[in-house]
Amino acid sequence: MIQMNTMVDVADNTGAKRAMVFNVYKGSTSGRGKYTLKSATIGDIVMVTVKKALPNSEFSGGSSRADRSKRRKAKAVVVRTRYPRRRADGSYVRFDTNAVVLLDEKNEPRGTRIFGAVARELREKNYMKIVSLAEEVV
Repeated sequence: MIQMNTMVDVADNTGAKRAMVFNVYKGSTSGRGKYTLKSATIGDIVMVTVKKALPNSEFSGGSSRADRSKRRKAKAVVVRTRYPRRRADGSYVRFDTNAVVLLDEKNEPRGTRIFGAVARELREKNYMKIVSLAEEVV
């Protein structure tokens, strides 16, 4: 489960390395007392801010503060979670890290390569481009 302020790895070659989730767009809510907490799982869309990037990438610092903040925000889809996810056949899938892939305006991946394994649930949620670019589908 990915919540607000969760630090995640970026699993593509856009130049971003670490990001922080600051909004969950398509996810489920779980009640904790009188408050509800939005959480995302594999295949859900989140909004992230890039915290660590390669020096020559599009996410590195800009000349002014407005340029830098606009450049560092991105939409992403969750491809790996540490929280176990139950499948229809009764098995569970769990990964070592939380990871996302950055998306463009048409919900297509920004990068041209996906690093590491991704979950099979992405195929059910119509992220076929990510599944085809991934090294391994678990």
